[in-house]
Amino acid sequence: MPVMQNMTRAYQLAYYYQAMNEQKPMSSTAEHSYFDIVAALFCALLLISNIGATKLLALGTFIFDGGALLFPLTYVLGDVLAEVYGAKAARRTIWLGFIVSLTASTAFALIDAAPAAPGFASAAAWHAVLGVVWRMVAASLVGYLAGQFLNVYVLVRIRERFGTGRLWVRLVGSTLVGEAADTALFCLIAWFGIAANTMANYIITGYLYKVAIEVALLPLTYRVIAWIRSREAARHSRVTLPAQH
Repeated sequence: MPVMQNMTRAYQLAYYYQAMNEQKPMSSTAEHSYFDIVAALFCALLLISNIGATKLLALGTFIFDGGALLFPLTYVLGDVLAEVYGAKAARRTIWLGFIVSLTASTAFALIDAAPAAPGFASAAAWHAVLGVVWRMVAASLVGYLAGQFLNVYVLVRIRERFGTGRLWVRLVGSTLVGEAADTALFCLIAWFGIAANTMANYIITGYLYKVAIEVALLPLTYRVIAWIRSREAARHSRVTLPAQH
């Protein structure tokens, strides 16, 4: 029955492409090949940002830590995870990033506390760069969890309330809320006790910088979401559709 088989296959293809165009998140992650790659990149950028934050950078009159260069990309990847794979997969990756960061901080603390080998002349430099200040670690982790979870929550709620159109509204709206919580909590915990005007300047400057970076990256976020969604849909159709005879 070649004609019936062709019609069945055409119907199945139409169903999958319609689902892709409606921008619905994937129902699971186990069978999708790109989830692990995105999750690994998310954790890598988070870890690199935490290490980069140990150096302060100056751009004219603006002073910020090195982690600010890459950390906004974790929100971009968080948006990709929530849009393509759903809130459950995004939250799973956020917890994974938390575990990786806490493990790295604990490992650095243990290595820093261990006695240096005779002749190792860089112990002071190593401590200056990678020595753990647990107040900063706590500030980073609390801000990270609150910001990332709010980012995913707001994105999903906007999609549920207004539908799958206007992707830019979800991306910008979730960024505004998530980055506000992240930046405010980190600064309040890490720099508690400094002058109020200095604290306000630190929070506002950091927040506006991060939001500006993510808004500037919107075209890239659009392309990444569309590319991964189309690849996953095509792969899913190859796996599930019967072979044509």
